[in-house]
Amino acid sequence: MSDQTPQSGYAAAHRTLEGKSALFAVLTTVVILIGGIVEIIPMFSATAGPEHLAGVTPYTPLEQAGRDIYTSEGCYVCHSQMIRPTRAEVLRYGEWTRAGEYEYDHPFQLGSRRMGPDLQRVGGKYPDAWHFEHMRDPRSTSPGSVMPPYTWLHEGTYDVADIQASLRALQKVGVPYTDEEIANAPQAIQAQAQEITARLAQAGITTQPDRKIVALIAYLQRLGKDGKAAIAAQQAAQAAVPPGATP
Repeated sequence: MSDQTPQSGYAAAHRTLEGKSALFAVLTTVVILIGGIVEIIPMFSATAGPEHLAGVTPYTPLEQAGRDIYTSEGCYVCHSQMIRPTRAEVLRYGEWTRAGEYEYDHPFQLGSRRMGPDLQRVGGKYPDAWHFEHMRDPRSTSPGSVMPPYTWLHEGTYDVADIQASLRALQKVGVPYTDEEIANAPQAIQAQAQEITARLAQAGITTQPDRKIVALIAYLQRLGKDGKAAIAAQQAAQAAVPPGATP
């Protein structure tokens, strides 16, 4: 006597379908395609995006070069750039992050863990010399740090042509760099780099404007500044509205 009992309804239909491998594969593919279409089409058809924060602007050419270096060195593996809206986060790192702050970030640097502190509001927190020494010897500025030194950034140089190519690629995905800004990038890079090397010189540090460390400092000193100013302006405008009035 067989231990198996006859199946009926959905179970029987499914068992029958499993026995027809070609048909089952076709139907599975159709279901996967439908699911993919449902998720992909809205990405290209939706016109609404994250809230725009007035005052958030694209990175300068030198800052973008620093961001490329930051990404290539894998800094996002140990440092996040997203302050969550909780009391502990805000007290430690500053104002929580808004979606509009990432408007010109390609790709985002949200991060998935923190072996080091969050860097969303690090811009302006430390002087240029601090970042220079931190990359040379992290424990000289942060005792107990597990971060390795990045001394090659002090000797390596960035390529202006590569930076312009990066700007052109970002322009194609919607970052509002103009052709004139890209063409004039070498002059803009040189001017900002000389400002940073001058501040380093005031701290007794000598380096050249074309060093990777200079570009990285430019990027780190920019992080969170636009967003912080935009959020403060937004909050001030809201506070100025009388209770019960429509802003």
